[in-house]
Amino acid sequence: MAAASTILSDLPRHVHDAVRFYWQTRTKQLEKQAGSDAKDQGLRSAVTGGAQMDGFISLLTRLVIEAGIDRSHVFYNESLELPGYFPRPKSRSFR
Repeated sequence: MAAASTILSDLPRHVHDAVRFYWQTRTKQLEKQAGSDAKDQGLRSAVTGGAQMDGFISLLTRLVIEAGIDRSHVFYNESLELPGYFPRPKSRSFR
């Protein structure tokens, strides 16, 4: 019986796909903005549309799940609060 394929066993291909997705998304965003009246400065237009890192997010998500982290503990696009200590905001009372 053949062993189940894992992401790590074919990591170079998965990284290649994520890098390709990154550059394809940047190019599409740059082309989209070139056709509109609103233009960002320099290469900023290629990244302000977001989503260019989604290929890496997907890959890292699959890697941590494959490593044993339960999918219910992996968050992106929602529930993004970072745990830690943040002091309570100072209240402005005018007495």
